Amino acid sequence: MIPDVLAEATDRMKKAVDVAKEDFSTVRTGRANPALFQKIPVDYYGSPTPLAQLASLQNPEARVLIVTPYDKSALKEIERAIATMPNLGANPSNDGNIIRVTLPELTEDRRKEFVKIVRGKGEDAKVSIRNIRRRAKDDLEALKGEVGDDDLARGEKELEQVTKAHIDAIDEALKRKEAELLEV
Repeated sequence: MIPDVLAEATDRMKKAVDVAKEDFSTVRTGRANPALFQKIPVDYYGSPTPLAQLASLQNPEARVLIVTPYDKSALKEIERAIATMPNLGANPSNDGNIIRVTLPELTEDRRKEFVKIVRGKGEDAKVSIRNIRRRAKDDLEALKGEVGDDDLARGEKELEQVTKAHIDAIDEALKRKEAELLEV
């Protein structure tokens, strides 16, 4: 019973760390990263569709991204969706077949602003992990009559170790992303 609770909590914490890393990848650095554009919602025949489902994304140069739509009729909508993204400051232009997106250089102030955004996302991920820990702790408390106090104490100690390991993983990913953002 205790191993089941711990296994479920560990699995959910691992997913929370993965989501945090994916979130970090959507924050822009000095380079054009296709992950920045994958989730941009494009109005495709009346429904918002992620850009990754409508086009292939390649970055031939550091600050240039080429978007090749699978359906040429969606070209204008894709270009409009990219141009209206507030955090990118992207400059899309199309030649009738592809969209070439040029990202401007990041100023120091903009880099610091992005670091704040990433830290906020990191804190949200940590809160998520703490909530998972709290739920798992409640589940362990519910087992109080069925298992011994020593086993329960061991389970809670193990839960704390698992929680610390996942929070450390988020901190490490956050540190890497901050260094990437502040790199000129």
